[in-house]
Amino acid sequence: MSVDPATLVAIVAMAVVTYLTRVTGFFIGDRLALRGRAKAAFDAIPPAVLVAVIAPTALATGWPETVTAAVTIIAAARLPLLATVAVGVLSVVALRSLA
Repeated sequence: MSVDPATLVAIVAMAVVTYLTRVTGFFIGDRLALRGRAKAAFDAIPPAVLVAVIAPTALATGWPETVTAAVTIIAAARLPLLATVAVGVLSVVALRSLA
């Protein structure tokens, strides 16, 4: 088995950039004094990334996953995290068995 040198360089470069991005966040994250709109924007990043990752899967795979996403969103508004995960897992299992 041979590895293309260009592919190997691309993988290593992406790994280095990803690592540096994460490490930089640790070093400068505590030094940022965010207020107002900047703080609101930074607070909105984690849920936005989560929705960007989950929404395509929930909407493109089939009706059981789409319904489960809606049920889980409703559960998340009322239940703690562990219960929300349990509701999501149980509902997707149940709906997939019906499909």
